[in-house]
Amino acid sequence: MKKTSKLTLGIASGLAVALILIILYQNSYKMTEEKIQITTPKGVLTGTLALPKDHSGKIGLVVFVHGDGPINDTYDDGYKPLWERFASKGYASLSLNKPGINGAPGNWQDQSMEDRAQEIRYAIDWARTLPMIDKQKIGLWGASQAGWVIPKIVKKEHNIAFSILVSPAVIWITQGQFNTRKEMEQEGATPQEITKRLDYNQQILQLLQKQASYEEYLKIANPDNLISKERWSFIGKNFRSDSTEELGYFNSPVLLVLAGKDINVDVKDTERVYRQKVPSELLSVIRLPEADHSMMNEKVAHSKSLTFLTAVFAPRKLVNDEYLKILADYVSQR
Repeated sequence: MKKTSKLTLGIASGLAVALILIILYQNSYKMTEEKIQITTPKGVLTGTLALPKDHSGKIGLVVFVHGDGPINDTYDDGYKPLWERFASKGYASLSLNKPGINGAPGNWQDQSMEDRAQEIRYAIDWARTLPMIDKQKIGLWGASQAGWVIPKIVKKEHNIAFSILVSPAVIWITQGQFNTRKEMEQEGATPQEITKRLDYNQQILQLLQKQASYEEYLKIANPDNLISKERWSFIGKNFRSDSTEELGYFNSPVLLVLAGKDINVDVKDTERVYRQKVPSELLSVIRLPEADHSMMNEKVAHSKSLTFLTAVFAPRKLVNDEYLKILADYVSQR
């Protein structure tokens, strides 16, 4: 082999090793993750408990409450940068697989919001049995659909130390209308097209209100935007969700985090309702103008290729850094 070929091969090998080391470093977090199982009267819950490394004495705990969809315990590793920040402040994080996800028994689309709240209550009861957890420092984190779940939790759990709600929804129906309009505007739809879609959605809402069967829905369904039978059942259980009055159940500090680029939730309306219903001495509001609904950096969120590359090479950069800092500081002050 010629010297130049050997040199080229050596450089290529060195670069490959360096690349592997970078990926391994970027995907290694300063915390300890333990897979857990919780036996409850309604079945087994599975998930992850992320603990600060080399912790001693009692530590706090943040219990995660997911948004909509088939979400696993790590949110496909998307939660890990936040878990790491919480761990740096002496807090563990507990997150469950939704039923039917990652081998967990059940089907998340069979759940009502009250079912989801009860699931978290079981997880909190289990966490209180752990010797390292400070029972007075157990808080909640939740995003989007968790806005309907967390108030139900605090209604019955009076020892929650704090609640962090990230772009939470308030009223299912109006949130859906807002999301439809904003998504279509972003796609360049005309006002007439938007009105037509909203009229169609109103037809579906009327079917839901009279508890119509899936077969009745199929008679008017748009084949290009078909709701599955499981999803129809899930929506039927939950479309009346409205947290407005339940927000009055909060009796410990609440951090409301709102994204400026959110097209899923009307954050202005959410803030208005929270300020009306949550006691002012408990509520703190943070606005992040450049974040989207998922709290990802906007430039990354709008590019599939950039999202993929960032997830592989710099996963901590997927999440808005200001958001991570604010939440870590918030729990440390509790």
